[in-house]
Amino acid sequence: MKKITIAVDAMGGDNAPHAICMGAAEACRTFPDIEIILTGDENKIHAILEPVPPEVRSRIRVVHASEVIGMDEHPVVAIRKKHHSSMKLAMEMVRSGEAQGFISAGNTGAIVAGGVLIVGRLPGIDRPALGTALPTIERPSFMLDMGATVRCKPENLYQFALMGSVYSRKILKVTDPEVTLLSNGTEEIKGDECVAGARDLLMKSALNFKGYTEGNDIVWGRSDVIVCDGFTGNVALKLAEGIMHGLKSLLTDEVKKSLLAKAGMLFMAPTVKLLWTRFNYEKYGGAPLLGVRGAVLKAHGRSKEPAILSAISAARNFIEEDGVEMIQAELDTSPTHMA
Repeated sequence: MKKITIAVDAMGGDNAPHAICMGAAEACRTFPDIEIILTGDENKIHAILEPVPPEVRSRIRVVHASEVIGMDEHPVVAIRKKHHSSMKLAMEMVRSGEAQGFISAGNTGAIVAGGVLIVGRLPGIDRPALGTALPTIERPSFMLDMGATVRCKPENLYQFALMGSVYSRKILKVTDPEVTLLSNGTEEIKGDECVAGARDLLMKSALNFKGYTEGNDIVWGRSDVIVCDGFTGNVALKLAEGIMHGLKSLLTDEVKKSLLAKAGMLFMAPTVKLLWTRFNYEKYGGAPLLGVRGAVLKAHGRSKEPAILSAISAARNFIEEDGVEMIQAELDTSPTHMA
C-alpha cells in the first residue's frame, strides 16, 4: 500500500491546536494509507495526542515549530521572516518531497504567499487560484478564485478555468464539466475588459465553455465550474456564509418568541437539520490552491475536527489522482497555453 504523507499546520485556525490534532488523528483512523506530520508547539501537541491509541499515533509525527503566523499578520512579510513558523516548516516539507500535501486553517494570504514562494508555481501558471466546492441546489459547483489573486488578466481567468475543469473532472468526478465566467449579465456584451478577454480565450479552447453566469445563478449550481477574480469570489463566498448564518440566527430567534413556533419546530427539526447539514462547509474539505507544485489546501478558519478530517480527505484524493500532474499535462497540451 502506497503511503501518502500530509504536513498539517497544527497551530493555524481559531480552534488550533486541539481541533487540528484530533482531526488529524481521526484521519489516520479513517485512512490506513496516510501519515500525518503535525508542525507546531510539540508540548501542546503531544499532550493533545496522549489519549489517541498507539496504533494511530504511530502514523503521526510531530515537528516542533517555535513560531506561529497570526491571522492579522502581513502574509508575505510573515512567510519571509518567520522561518520557524508551523506553516512555513510544513510547506517546506512539500517543497523537499518529504510530504505530498499541506493543510492549514491559518492566514489565507500567508498560505497563498507560501504556496508561491516556498512550494512554487507550476510552469505556465502566472497566478494561483483558491477553489472551493459550493453546496448548491442542483449540483455542486467548483468556484475559483476565492481570494488568491485579487487583480486578474484574461490569461489568469483562462488558466483558472483550465485548472478548475481538471479538478472537477478528476476529483469531483464530473464528466466533461461545464465552465462559466461570472459576470454582470449573460449577454455577450456584458463583463469588463478582463472578463471579455477571458471569454475570447475560452471560446477558442477545448474546454466545455458555456459563456457567462450571473450571481443569482450561483446558488442553483447551473454550471460545474464558475470562474472569477479573487476579489469577486471572496466577496461572494463571504456573502453566502453570512446569509446562511443570518438565516439560522433569525430562525432561532423567531422560534424562541412563540410556543406555537416551538411546537412547529419539533416537526420541522429533522428537515432543518438535513438542510443545514447539506450546506455545512465542514463536509466539503479544504479549498485547494491550484497552480502550485503540491496539494496545498486551505481549511476554514473556524474548522473543528470534522472539517480537518474532510480537508485531509480532499488532499489525499488530490494526491491519489495525481492532481498536480494532471493540471500540468493539461497546460502542456492546451492550444491556448499562456507560457
